[in-house]
Amino acid sequence: MIHELDTVVLSHDIKENVLKKGDVGAVVHCYKNGTAFKVDFVTAGGETIAPLTLTQEDIRPINHREIVHVRELASA
Repeated sequence: MIHELDTVVLSHDIKENVLKKGDVGAVVHCYKNGTAFKVDFVTAGGETIAPLTLTQEDIRPINHREIVHVRELASA
């Protein structure tokens, strides 16, 4: 189950926001009955890339045994 302030992982690319499968975001709001979530994706410097409303099909909780990887943000 996903809750506010959880760290989540993107399940697929979202090209219009230059996000890739595996990118990490933070849940800032859970909508009614956990049907959708507002997730912020930011750069390491704190710049917001995309505040998106996503469903459980779009994101998953991060596994505590996973390692986080860094990539340079591509241009939109």
